[in-house]
Amino acid sequence: MAYARTIGTGPAGGTFTGRYLVVLGDDLLGDDDGPARAAVAELTGLADVTSSRDLSGPPGADGVHPTLLAELGVAVAELDDEHLRNARADPRVLAVEPERVQRALTGSPTSGPGLSVDYLRGFADAAAFLRDQAIGNGAGTAVTARFADTDALTWGLQATGVDAASETGAGIVVAVLDTGLDLTHPDFAGRQIEARSFVDGQEPQDAQGHGTHCTGTAAGPLTPGSGRRYGVAHEATILIGKVLGDDGSGTDAGILEGIEWAITSGAHIVSMSLGADVEEVSPAYENAGRRALDAGVLIIAAAGNNAERSAGNVGFVGTPANSPSIMAVGAVDADLAIADFSAASSSVEGGQVDLVGPGVDVYSAWPMPQRTDSISGTSMACPHASGIAALWSQRTGARGRELWTQLTDSAQSLPLPTGDVGAGLVRAPGE
Repeated sequence: MAYARTIGTGPAGGTFTGRYLVVLGDDLLGDDDGPARAAVAELTGLADVTSSRDLSGPPGADGVHPTLLAELGVAVAELDDEHLRNARADPRVLAVEPERVQRALTGSPTSGPGLSVDYLRGFADAAAFLRDQAIGNGAGTAVTARFADTDALTWGLQATGVDAASETGAGIVVAVLDTGLDLTHPDFAGRQIEARSFVDGQEPQDAQGHGTHCTGTAAGPLTPGSGRRYGVAHEATILIGKVLGDDGSGTDAGILEGIEWAITSGAHIVSMSLGADVEEVSPAYENAGRRALDAGVLIIAAAGNNAERSAGNVGFVGTPANSPSIMAVGAVDADLAIADFSAASSSVEGGQVDLVGPGVDVYSAWPMPQRTDSISGTSMACPHASGIAALWSQRTGARGRELWTQLTDSAQSLPLPTGDVGAGLVRAPGE
């Protein structure tokens, strides 16, 4: 997000902008944002506090971003030492945390325009972690994977039972917060799509590829012109929030703006294949996840790709997926084995993997003229879960916490540690 001034790397990990996220207590929040606005003015020393309720257009238009995200109860501001101390000591404040940058670092692209090795090793993990569909049996001999792409369907849709589901996602609104969408892509022609950018100076159009790929998995068409079906909820309404720029970077404030916009725009499910390798829970994201659930909205996030299991490193679920009120999704391959890069649960409250989805060599949409691509990561598992959440929500009417429970209760148990796969493989509604 282009709030812009990166000033250093903190001891807990991540790059910081020099601004702070101030999480307000619920007593300040309500239909009238006057009390919250007044508190933020006092806590920050700002004479003019812009609330998200003041903005008639998309946040960031004409360079205007809200100081107060009124629906989430989070303020974003620079704080000098005195105001920082006072805010942290104020009983009206739940937490104060530095605003982090989540970014694509420079490197040699390995798949698609602008995709760097470091970025792909993060939540936008792609071609650097493509794995063979042949799975070794421990003696160096390959065996046939349990699932494989066919001319008609991706292996992921087969493995999760989407191909047999009668639901389409009709009537359900899925928000994808990512690098945007290729709005010229012929596979999305005629779809009901609303797109907003939360990145200064950039349109929602995806120049990166990652957002188009994730949107394709969550809600791509039933019969794409490019060949096999790759999308889950093919009749869902799509909200596109560009919260990561064309270089793959974004800040917490911009992502939180996108979450608030998705909630107020009627999203039932928010899919976020993004994050940072930070083990501690972000109070701002936890507050956003909790308030989303209270509003009947389920946020689903990629667990993270910081593991290297083949080298003995199981990693940990990063922020924001480690928030207790945000569902964390890990990745399995076509043999339903845990992906080498997929992060394991940590001991942090909320740092558990809740479900897994297909995340290795996943075929989906890609910006034109390439049209499609196969990439890997927990980023690819997350939109499988988000699309399937839409199918369940259509079938049962479940929202928020009830929808969370339906997804975990219906998951397919796998012969793997729960710390790796949670409740198991996300599954579409059956007959």
